[in-house]
Amino acid sequence: MLKHISYLDNIPSTPGKFKMEKSPYVHNKLRWHSSLMKLSVWSFIFLALIFIFFYRSPSSNPLPQDPSRRSLRAHNWGGPAWEKRARSSARIRSHDGISVLVTGAAGFVGIHVSTALKRRGDGVLGLDNFNEYYDPSLKRARQALLDRSGVFIVEGDVNDSTLLRKLFEVVAFTHVMHLAAQAGVRYAMENPSSYVHSNIAGLVSLLEACKSANPQPAIVWASSSSVYGLNSKVPFSEKDRTDQPASLYAATKKAGEEIAHTYNHIYGLSLTALRFFTVYGPWGRPDMAYFFFTRDILKGKTISIFEAANHGTVARDFTYIDDIVKGCLAALDTAEKSTGSGGKKKGPAQFRIYNLGNTLPVPVSDLVNILERLLKVNAKKKIIKLPQNGDVQFTHANISLAQRELGYKPSTDLQTGLKKFVRWYLGYYSGGKKAAG
Repeated sequence: MLKHISYLDNIPSTPGKFKMEKSPYVHNKLRWHSSLMKLSVWSFIFLALIFIFFYRSPSSNPLPQDPSRRSLRAHNWGGPAWEKRARSSARIRSHDGISVLVTGAAGFVGIHVSTALKRRGDGVLGLDNFNEYYDPSLKRARQALLDRSGVFIVEGDVNDSTLLRKLFEVVAFTHVMHLAAQAGVRYAMENPSSYVHSNIAGLVSLLEACKSANPQPAIVWASSSSVYGLNSKVPFSEKDRTDQPASLYAATKKAGEEIAHTYNHIYGLSLTALRFFTVYGPWGRPDMAYFFFTRDILKGKTISIFEAANHGTVARDFTYIDDIVKGCLAALDTAEKSTGSGGKKKGPAQFRIYNLGNTLPVPVSDLVNILERLLKVNAKKKIIKLPQNGDVQFTHANISLAQRELGYKPSTDLQTGLKKFVRWYLGYYSGGKKAAG
């Protein structure tokens, strides 16, 4: 700064501005003050330009964007037409129906749950931010399918508290099906903040809106089998320890369960957590192994099959989407009312956790063999060691609690489920010629 001022001092001042003094001290002092004023003025102008460019320009953004989510200010909502459409979508059309806010409605599980609810006459309003974690065009296609079914998806972020308050003002939801989340075990190593933003902050934002709503809705939300982490006891039971997460994703889901318990205890919110076990099927997520295996096999690309230490088998409790939907609807139907009002608890409220799996772990190598038969293409395979990035060797659900209390009974084996998925995939991607995300 001093060097800069010294340089400015060497520039002659504008003639006629000042009466030149004979004293060199006064002369230099005036020149210094003049230079300082110039520097201040230009600094002010520079800062003003920065403000105008970064904060007033609608197309600018000074910070790099997280591809897995969008700015809360990126969506437009509100107005009489918007409210009318939201109310129409959420209107109950059966005598004993419920009105459900489904977050993550354009997601894999979201589209299937929303469709099933609407089909039986329940009111459904969706919420989704259409982030770019995977191909947004797939989410838009799901949205179009729901739109034809009469389900309106509000485009917005679950962290937008103003939007959430507005939704509860427009519709008196009896239930919330919270499916919005940042999924994927491996992506957490690349973008950990997105998991905290969506899975922890997003859940808190939703629970805050629910506890302040009047009436308070009953909430069913998606946890994950990943919470069992490094647990070696099989099959996994809801009574098993879940304090050894193997990934940040698992840790955020476990944190979500603890946060949910807190809101249940303090505010009387009725809360049910569902631990999903490797869900698959039509309209699935492109980041799941069965999905990108299908894509790469059809393209003739080599697929990597994980192998545990000492040539151990990697297996998953693959659960078909229709079975998961049955469990979700059963959880909604058996959810008791929240006991709070105006953010104050008036009595004990229901708190439940259930495993939703298929109870039959299948080696990933068997999954590939089934896909080869269905696609009529031999896969190019490469066996690699299971990386230390959060993946676990196996998952296996004990579903006795869900069977007893929800009447949950999965009925789709992997062969049947993959056949339905492949039929959808070939139809959607025109014989595999279109890129699949």
